[in-house]
Formats: sequence, C-alpha cells, structure tokens
Amino acid sequence: MDTDAVKSTLSNLAFGNVIAAAARNYQKELLDQEKAQSSTSVNEEVDLDELMDDPELEKLHADRIAALKKEAEKREAWKKKGHGEYREVTEGDFLGEVTGSEKVICHFYHNEFYRCKIMDKHLKSLSSKHVDTKFIKLDAENAPFFVAKLAVKTLPCVILFRQGVAVDRFVGFQDLGAKDDFSTRTLEALLLKKGIIDKKKDEDDEGGYEESTRRSVRSSALADSDSD
Repeated sequence: MDTDAVKSTLSNLAFGNVIAAAARNYQKELLDQEKAQSSTSVNEEVDLDELMDDPELEKLHADRIAALKKEAEKREAWKKKGHGEYREVTEGDFLGEVTGSEKVICHFYHNEFYRCKIMDKHLKSLSSKHVDTKFIKLDAENAPFFVAKLAVKTLPCVILFRQGVAVDRFVGFQDLGAKDDFSTRTLEALLLKKGIIDKKKDEDDEGGYEESTRRSVRSSALADSDSD
C-alpha cells in the first residue's frame, strides 16, 4: 500500500470534515440571526400597539387635529374676504375692503411706474403666504379722493391698515435698502417689523408637536421600566 496516498486521502477527509462543520456553523448563525430579527419585530409591534393606547398621546393627537381644523376654518373665512391673493380694487370698493378685515396692506400705484411693478411682484408673492393679512392695490390715478384723503404724494406708496385705520406706511424703496433689487424676504422683514403680518409658525408648531410626542413616549417608557 502506498503510505503517501493513504496520508493524502486522510488529510483530504479531515479537510472535508472541517469545511462541512464550518458550513453547519454558518448556517446555524444565519438561523439564529433570523430568529432574533423576528423576535425584535414582534416586540416592536407590541410596543407600537401599547403606544397607540397611551392616553397622553391620544390627547396630543386630538389637540393637534382640533388646532388644524380651527386653522382651516379661519383660512376659509379669510379667503371669503379676499385674503390669500393680491387683488386690484376700485376706489368705490376701497373703503369696504380696508374696513372688512383686521389687517390690510394697500399699494397705491401707477401703471407706468417701474418701481410699482417691482412692488407688485413682491406683494403678490407674500399674499399667498400670509393669508391672515389682506393684500390689495389701488390705481392712484383712478382714486383721487383717497389719494388726497391719505396724503399719497409719492409712488409706490404702501399703506398699512388695522381695523380700517391707516397706522403706518412706507414710500418708495427707502426702507428697503434704497435699491430696486431688494428681495421678497427684505420686504417681508419690514412688514413683520411693522406688525402688519405675523411670523409663520407652522414649522415651529410641528417641531413642538413632535418633541411633545417624543417626551410622552419617553415618559411612558420610563414609567413602564419603574413598574417592572
């Protein structure tokens, strides 16, 4: 018998057994991982079910829905009064427009003035964002009575009304950097400073709601831990 051949055969068999054992161990590890993942998924589902029944979270959700519904109703009421868009009004409609809403921005303009067109562009952009304020414009040439009554002498002239009373104004672009290429954000900042529009809080509210929810979840988890 060839001794070298026998040794080679035995060596091959031993190597084969090692490979087979390694394969079995690898397969076992895969099965264990699948079982662990399945167990984690079940636990997560159970945790979510428990959270859905949490009274504090239910109240947060109900309060949020109620607030959104109230806001939607207010927006609908404002739109019926002409909010949410930048509209031209006539001299005959002017008084009803400025007294019919709490906050009104009116641009006295002239069709031929380039700077009036610039102001139009920015006010139109802001009108859909700040629905709680009415944005209108009035052709100064066709409104001699109110031009005289409000002492409008230079255009563009933007007058701010509260409860039908003219409370502030800005003329030309002096308050906007005295240049034609000011940004809509610059005009928005000026109107915010004058208090005729409100800072948008949608993102802050959403963040606050999410943070409150996270705090509630953490509190519930801690309470469960203490009870255990």
